[in-house]
Amino acid sequence: MSHDTDNLLGTYLKDRRVRLDPAALGFPVTRRRTPGLRREEVAQRANISPTWYTWLEQGRGGAPSADVLNRIAGGLMLTEPEREHLFMLGLGRPPEVRYQPATGVSPRLQRLLDAMEVSPAIIKTATWDVVAWNRAAAVVMTDYATLPPGERNILRMMFCNPRVREANEDWQGTARFVVGAFRADAARAGAAGEVGDLVDELSKASPEFAALWRDNDVRAHGEGVKRLRHPVLGPIAFEFSAFAVDGRPDLGMLVYNAVMPADAEKIRALAKAPPLTSG
Repeated sequence: MSHDTDNLLGTYLKDRRVRLDPAALGFPVTRRRTPGLRREEVAQRANISPTWYTWLEQGRGGAPSADVLNRIAGGLMLTEPEREHLFMLGLGRPPEVRYQPATGVSPRLQRLLDAMEVSPAIIKTATWDVVAWNRAAAVVMTDYATLPPGERNILRMMFCNPRVREANEDWQGTARFVVGAFRADAARAGAAGEVGDLVDELSKASPEFAALWRDNDVRAHGEGVKRLRHPVLGPIAFEFSAFAVDGRPDLGMLVYNAVMPADAEKIRALAKAPPLTSG
């Protein structure tokens, strides 16, 4: 690590340290000449040597380990973006992804979905469980609210639901793409170990999934075209785009826009009626 980078790391550590309230963390507040925690208090919270922490702030500690940085991040109560910045300064790379199963989305993110009146949009986890959707997605794709949470998995629906299979115009091509993108998403989010049970289940239930999984294809979700057969709209083509949710590596957003403006207006009208599902 260069001396300049050492100084940047030390400056960042000191800046975060002086922002903490000693009283709130159980430390005495008397006889302090500067705001925030003392260096030895941060070291105590991080369970590392006070001398080692002092050297890091002074730019003469050398390259810290990932474990030390994680301990310091906890001691300084860093947010996830702040922890990532700490790793970039200390090791020149982001921290390894720590997968945490998602249970839902923020109200703000749900409002964003709801604002897209004619564009079906969903939020999925790294293991491709759908955790949020808008009205357009409910009437065009699947009314996820009618499904138990355990059945809102895109792969499970793709390979085990005949209605979803029939709704996809090019099911074979879509299935291959979905498996490859799923594999990439799970690995990127550090969830490769968490998908084992789902992969085993689908491999037993669907020989087609088992064959595609053995191919080891990896795809970037990115963007593309999806063609559906809808019971009310008939054949309809969508351009889709995938987006990361900032600060939530466990979540991704998929947005589908009708290729033909007339189809978008049909979706608007359909969304005002009781929901119909297609897949």
